Amino acid sequence: MNAYRRHRYAILFYTLLLTLAADPLLAGLGFSTNGLQILLAFSLFAAVLNVQAQRWRTLLILVAAVAVGLYASPSTARGTGLTTWSVLLFVGVALVAAASALRFAMSSPHVQAEHVYAALSVYLLAGLSFGVLHWGIERHWPGSFLEGGVASGLGLSTAMYFSFVTLATLGYGDVVPKTDVARGIVVLEAIGGQLYVAVMIARLVGARLQTIGEPPDR
Repeated sequence: MNAYRRHRYAILFYTLLLTLAADPLLAGLGFSTNGLQILLAFSLFAAVLNVQAQRWRTLLILVAAVAVGLYASPSTARGTGLTTWSVLLFVGVALVAAASALRFAMSSPHVQAEHVYAALSVYLLAGLSFGVLHWGIERHWPGSFLEGGVASGLGLSTAMYFSFVTLATLGYGDVVPKTDVARGIVVLEAIGGQLYVAVMIARLVGARLQTIGEPPDR
């Protein structure tokens, strides 16, 4: 357990990276989106386990379990509003976990590997969270996104791809938001992603330079 606590954000980062890498692999092998959904749920619990406050960690685990349970319920498959609730709970829990990781990344004036992994995990968590949110918007308001100029229904895998394209402001244009709600979320993600990269790089580089400039211990 002590080894896990010392490297918890490194484990989280590689778990999130595995989720992203497994997505195209599962699609290429012809698996359904259930595999991606399982990996997303696992990543969510891995992120929640890194929340430092015991009370918050317990609460978030319960909320994450409710979100997964709502999505897995038979009523969700019939297109009820349970999918919307599960998406909102998932995104809420993931963003709280990301805020906890961000707090840890900026908590020390001395930059270590765990702080870098925490900062990288925040970026990946944000991309995954917004991907789930884009998918939820399409499920709740069909036709919110166009793929190749056609409202084909945004799948979860495509939503993840679109989220990171937006977060990195690549702007390929193969998937575009159509409604005001979808456009607003996309603008928020794009601006937030650029501000995060700029501020976090400045913070980590500044802390690293401060560490280098300190006199050695005598």
